[in-house]
Amino acid sequence: MRLGAEAGAGGGGGARPGPVIGRWLRAAGRPGGVPGGEQPAEPSARGPGKMLLSLVLHMYSMRCVLPAAVLLGTAPTYVLAWGAWRLLSAFLPSRFYQAVDDRLYCIYQSMVLFFFENYTGVQILLYGDLPKNKENIIYLANHQSTVDWIIADILAIRQNALGHVRYVLKDGLKWLPLYGCYFSQHGGIYVKRSAKFNEKDMRNKLQSYMNAGTPMYLVIFPEGTRYNPELTKVISASQTFAAQEGFAVLKHVLTPRIKATHVAFDSMKNYLDAIYDVTVAFEGTIDDKGQRKEAPSMAEFLCKECPKIHIHIDRIDKKDVPEEQAFMRRWLHERFEIKDKLLIEFYDSLDPERRNKFPGESVNSKLSLKKTLPSLLILSGLTAGMLMTEAGRKLYVRTWIYGTLIGCLWVSIKA
Repeated sequence: MRLGAEAGAGGGGGARPGPVIGRWLRAAGRPGGVPGGEQPAEPSARGPGKMLLSLVLHMYSMRCVLPAAVLLGTAPTYVLAWGAWRLLSAFLPSRFYQAVDDRLYCIYQSMVLFFFENYTGVQILLYGDLPKNKENIIYLANHQSTVDWIIADILAIRQNALGHVRYVLKDGLKWLPLYGCYFSQHGGIYVKRSAKFNEKDMRNKLQSYMNAGTPMYLVIFPEGTRYNPELTKVISASQTFAAQEGFAVLKHVLTPRIKATHVAFDSMKNYLDAIYDVTVAFEGTIDDKGQRKEAPSMAEFLCKECPKIHIHIDRIDKKDVPEEQAFMRRWLHERFEIKDKLLIEFYDSLDPERRNKFPGESVNSKLSLKKTLPSLLILSGLTAGMLMTEAGRKLYVRTWIYGTLIGCLWVSIKA
């Protein structure tokens, strides 16, 4: 399905203050230190105005504290709910466990999206293909920020497939407190790079998910590491490798690695419907000299005035993907050449009218509060109720401590 016409302009960019904060910032240089530049009746009246301005600016700079507190604070509640269901479903067919686990995951990630979409007010601009129905897919995207995994959620919730999102993750993330073990249980796959990559282990895990009829929205970042324009040695090494292998040298993305993508497609080719080739650009990441800056981290994304996110989606039917690894390797690089051309147009176009957008028509996609607010109220309400009693507080702390220790023990054994 092709996306419709553009739904209008809007949104901000970079880290510019909002209108209210902007008036206070501009007021700082005016007599009296208050909006409008009115002179105070007495010189001493400057003090309270400056104090108020300082307070407002401090609160503005700490906007990420509330989301961080809620997202981390509700983690023990979520893990307890999931753990209870894991025990209750131990003697049930795996499809029953998976169905409820996917629903629980959807609830938590909907709360995450409340903060990353509704709370920040980010503008999501979609280009290209976005099927509305659920599908079993491999999601391939450029990697530039810790927000990238949220982008996969942003697309999945618009297909009612949020609970089906599973990630191929770098091995070190399995040690994350609580989350590391849970992502593995939800269907995530931890992989090591280069020669340490365990192909057999990944195939076995994917086969077990298919045997259980697990819906798959499998997210892979083929670059293997984040693109950061400030890490010139990493970019140079990537470009040198591409040239040595006879591939096109890429400017705004790194040379993709083939192993995880090939194993995933080869293992699930009869189970998949399509591959989604996703290209993401964050508006407001160009400096005064027109050079690309580092993409916003999760904390920066929540703390600063949020940019527009431009997302281009190509839906590729599985029959159009080569199966042999050598041919798929060239195909994957060609897909990243397409990404690079899109990003060159976005960041470097000589025509100002074509900059900060992808070619073609876009849709301004806004996420309804109905899809996110209930999850926030449920999880924060349950957490608050637990913390109101002494027994609840003890359980909460023990979940953090023992849940982390048991999780680390579990993933170390499984590794």
